[in-house]
This record gives sequence, structure tokens and C-alpha cells, in this order.
Amino acid sequence: MFEVFKHNCAWATTIALMALAEPLAALEVQILPNNPQLGDTISVIVTTEDKESQPTVTLEQKDYPVFAVGDRDRRERTSRYRALLPTSPLNQPGKLTIQVKGDGQAKNIGVWLKNRFFPTQRITLTGKASSSATQLELDRVAAFKELVTADKFWHGSFVRPNTGRISTGFGVRRYYNGVFAQDYYHRGVDYAGGAGSAVMAPAAGYIKLVGREAEGFRVHGNTIGIDHGQGVLSVLLHLQDIYVKEGDFVQAGQTIGTVGSTGASTGSHLHWGLYVHGVSVDPVPWRLSDID
Repeated sequence: MFEVFKHNCAWATTIALMALAEPLAALEVQILPNNPQLGDTISVIVTTEDKESQPTVTLEQKDYPVFAVGDRDRRERTSRYRALLPTSPLNQPGKLTIQVKGDGQAKNIGVWLKNRFFPTQRITLTGKASSSATQLELDRVAAFKELVTADKFWHGSFVRPNTGRISTGFGVRRYYNGVFAQDYYHRGVDYAGGAGSAVMAPAAGYIKLVGREAEGFRVHGNTIGIDHGQGVLSVLLHLQDIYVKEGDFVQAGQTIGTVGSTGASTGSHLHWGLYVHGVSVDPVPWRLSDID
């Protein structure tokens, strides 16, 4: 009897030691870029061992969509996911706390969002340039900015949509007719391309918005909106010609229109805005590095 008891105790001890030796499910989180600044898109890359449920990523009590990275292989021990967190000049610089949950664990990760200088312009608007937006264009553009497609269509870094020099950078603050626009910042990059010069798709995606000045796009002018997937969207404004229609799929660098001065514009130029989950982010990092 004593031998049986001793055997059972030894077996239980062995099981306990095996349980202790068995590694806990590993929730790993990587944040890119390492030193984000206002206007950057923050990538949260999560590695989990739980293949049955996706992790969650939360910032300032808002949950952000999480998508699998690469092709999922059930033979692999872990799965990788990514969430994209937009920041803008309207954010407060300082510590951000990103909460990630997965593998039955939760991690709070502190990220320091660096301040950044944005120049201020004084603009006087008269005539056509002072027009107010129609409800039609406001509604259609707002609906476009809400798109979050599960598929990812872009590959590697984005391309310049026009060869002209940059005339106005991202994030510029403005006084309009002497009054400071409190919640305004320049939501994109302007290229001073000549009238009729080519406008290229910055990355692959589906055309989900085509708006024309003649149809009520009084401020945006002739407009193209491209869905690059996973909440990443490009909008190109003030075009002269539009060569695509809604539903078309375009490749990076494909000519989709020409530069113009339609809508509330003071001269020929292309405005390229890049949106991540409805927030206008700086497009330049997307051109200079792979957010893939």
C-alpha cells in the first residue's frame, strides 16, 4: 500500500513538474516605428499561439481592427497579426498606452508620441476658392473614409502620385481670411504639377469613390478615392480628368487622371490625402518605408 502511495505521489510530482516546465502561451508585441511622431501611422504587430481567436488592440478606449499578417499556416506554432493606429497633428504628444490582449494575457505598452513642428499659413480665399461644400460631397466622402476592407491590396512602399514639387506639406495649420482654423490641419500633400500632368495611383486598390465638380463636388472638385484595404484609403482632389470608374482595380503607378484646378482651388495642383481608419495621416512615411 505504501509503495502504491509512493508511486502515485511520484507520478503527481512528475505531472506537476511537467506543467511547470510547459511554457506559457507567448504573447509578443512589436511597435513600429520605434519613435513615432505626430502624423505617423503606428503598426502594432502581435504574435500569438492561440489560432482560434484574434488578439485585440486598444488605444484610448478605442478598439482597432486587427488583421492576419501573411498566409496562415496551421502547421506553424504561432500566428502574426497587425493593427494600424493613426495619429494626427491634433493629438497631444506624450505617452500613449496601447493595450494588447491575446493568449489569455493582457499587455499595456507605453509609447512616446513625439511632438512635431507644423508651419502656419495665412490664406485669403475669394471667389470659387471660398465656396462651401455641398451635403452631397460631404456625405459621399464621409462614407468613403469609413471603409475597412479585410483584404490588403498594397505591397511595399507607396509611390508619388505626381512628379511635381511639393507645394504644401502635411499638417500645415492655417488662418483663413484672418481667422485661425482651430481643428484644421492640411490633410495631405499638395503637388504643384502642371495642368494636365499625369496623376498616378499611389498603391494598388479598388476605386471606391469618383466625384465630379459638375455633380456637386464644389470643394473637392473632381475626386478619386482608392481603397487600399484594411482601412487604408487615398483620396486625390482637384483633378482635371478622371480615367477610372468606381469598381475598377488599379495598380501602383497606374495613370488614373490628370492634375487640374477644380473645386475650391487657387491654381493647378494635386492634393493627395491618405487616411487610416478615417484619420488623415502623413503620407510621406508610407512612401519612404514599407508598411507591409
